[in-house]
Amino acid sequence: MTVLCRDCFCWHEEKAATHGAIGRCPSCGSPRLARHPELSTLSIGHIDCDAFYASVEKRDDPSLFDKPVIVGGGRRGVVSAACYVARIHGVRSAMPMFKALAACPHAVVIKPNMAKYAAVGAEIREMMREVTPLVEPLSIDEAFLDMSGTARLHGGPPAETLARLAKRIEDRIRVTVSIGLSYNKFLAKVSSDMDKPRGFHAIGKVDAAAFLAEQPVSIIWGVGKTLQRTLMADGIRRVADLQGHSERDLMRRYGAMGQRLYRFARGEDNRRVEASSPVKSVSNETTFDGDITTAEALRPYLWKLAEEVSGRLKRKGIAGSTVTLKLKTADFKLSTRQRGLQAPTQLADRIFRVANDILTHEADGRRFRLIGVGVSDLCGEALADPPDLAEPDLDRRRRVETAMDSVRAKLGDGAILKGRGLGAGRMKQSPSDKPPPDED
Repeated sequence: MTVLCRDCFCWHEEKAATHGAIGRCPSCGSPRLARHPELSTLSIGHIDCDAFYASVEKRDDPSLFDKPVIVGGGRRGVVSAACYVARIHGVRSAMPMFKALAACPHAVVIKPNMAKYAAVGAEIREMMREVTPLVEPLSIDEAFLDMSGTARLHGGPPAETLARLAKRIEDRIRVTVSIGLSYNKFLAKVSSDMDKPRGFHAIGKVDAAAFLAEQPVSIIWGVGKTLQRTLMADGIRRVADLQGHSERDLMRRYGAMGQRLYRFARGEDNRRVEASSPVKSVSNETTFDGDITTAEALRPYLWKLAEEVSGRLKRKGIAGSTVTLKLKTADFKLSTRQRGLQAPTQLADRIFRVANDILTHEADGRRFRLIGVGVSDLCGEALADPPDLAEPDLDRRRRVETAMDSVRAKLGDGAILKGRGLGAGRMKQSPSDKPPPDED
């Protein structure tokens, strides 16, 4: 068995027999050892920061060190992140805030500071790129790294380079990371979740099938709650149950997803680590302080969100051809509705009009706690908002919006407002620029 010390980075060999197992590093005495028979040859890594938002807040305020910390909105918001102390009490990401506070009433709640988190995430990403140019970010705090061919450059196998990188991140940035190492992306990501926090876990070809067999089917990317219920109804609860089916049978029952189920259940994943992941969609959403029922009351919020999305599209020099409206009811049921456009847009007015048309049909008396709007199917701004005979006043509306943008650029966002935005109050927004998803 190959063993790497994650503190002094020395390599050791241990015998398979129990009496030959190494409990601590023979060189420095550290118990933080990574072991796997293929440890010196695996080259696909996944780095995930531990409780990232909460860790950054604890770093910046040492008085929070041993306290349960929740990063999230008000009582009607959701948990963006929870430190490991809060998790002991049952707090989890995406949990409604009122449930989190019921589980951990003595928690310190901090409003998210996305600009700060993005800046720290960018620092960490640059450190990743110092060890390999093949870095594929999944979010601001996690990424895949392809370390193939880097052993000569760094003077050691990828496992050692990643362990050294984790130590540098912890020393320089003062947040901790967990590392997963394998021979493909799927298993690398699974590995990074196995030993948090400050984890280092490897899955190789020799043990992949046996390891996966014991896992629930939800471990496979793309198996959400709906598909999981379908699989369970079909008697498929563990990955071992999938391993007993042929690819043809699974595709016949579950369509294209059946092929993924078959291959991932066997530890097969031929996707490459892509160094650049272009933005796939631009969206924004807000959670209300009190439930809202009518379309009339929802429209001011929708307009402000459309303006935010439009502004980010313009700043990025992109446009989109599909508008998505997102609504979450008081009982946390989520619905999304999309509508395609004849031509790409980056105008707030067009985004609002399309989303508002969808909203008119969706606002049927239900109580809503959240509304969001997004634009996808992106392209360059050169194709945005061409003249359209179906919208003869489009050019006038574009000129009005351009004039408003110019005034705001000089005098600030609050210098000029449209009446349709009045009544929205202060919004707790959650912006998102999403790269191509790996799971959906």
